[in-house]
Amino acid sequence: MLLIRRNFQKIQGKLNHLTSNTLLKITFLGTGTSQGVPVIACECEVCRSGDEKDKRLRTSILVENEDTTVVIDSGPDFRQQLLRAGVKKLDGLLFTHEHKDHIAGMDDIRAFNYVCNKPVDIYATDRVQQAIKREFHYAFDAIKYPGVPELNLHTIDLHPFKIGSIEFTPILVKHYLLDVLGFRIGNFTYITDAKTIPEDQHSKIYGSEVLVLNAPRREPHVSHFTLEEALKMMQHFQPKLGLLTHLSHQMGLHDQIENDLPVDVRIAFDGMVLNFN
Repeated sequence: MLLIRRNFQKIQGKLNHLTSNTLLKITFLGTGTSQGVPVIACECEVCRSGDEKDKRLRTSILVENEDTTVVIDSGPDFRQQLLRAGVKKLDGLLFTHEHKDHIAGMDDIRAFNYVCNKPVDIYATDRVQQAIKREFHYAFDAIKYPGVPELNLHTIDLHPFKIGSIEFTPILVKHYLLDVLGFRIGNFTYITDAKTIPEDQHSKIYGSEVLVLNAPRREPHVSHFTLEEALKMMQHFQPKLGLLTHLSHQMGLHDQIENDLPVDVRIAFDGMVLNFN
């Protein structure tokens, strides 16, 4: 059960308090779009905001239990995110898709190669693996330069799989014309970079206590849910708590957005923690 109540002030306290019997902990490492927030050279009120909740690194989450640590997506801010979260080991790096804002930081797994003295296990579809091999070709050369990332590639598809003791159920969504994977982890469902969710995937989402969806802005977008579309999806799936991620500076200030939302839909922010038991 997720440690939340319908009163959001109580939700906040529960989300950020790790109890001794917590079995799954989710940390939002980044909740921004491909440019992050603030955007370089932008002078809008969101990019100039002093509120830490308006500062968003590229989208990524940390999934942990007592013995397993997994990160979903390693964007350009991967190093900064893991330092901020104090991550000391990595049992798996899992990819939703191959866009740069989701894979660009993978080179920094080298730190775990050194600390753990072994390759890092990478989980991705075959198509995403091909992109990784192009982008990080030096890690796959027959004669490797000393110090390149050491990794083991594991091919995933739409079948459930485990990383350590954590089970992941892939959910196929459409990012314009591109297939992207979301993931159901226990009662937590995480979907980013989606415009549509095929009906044959809906059964994987029903019953989620927490549903995370992307919503970069209010205006129409070719490859992402708008705020209105994401809220309609929340109404359809009826999670106990809906969270919005992958926000751009165009969406507005964190606190102002939340004033317009239903009580059980909130804006995810960098450093936000969810705890399940």
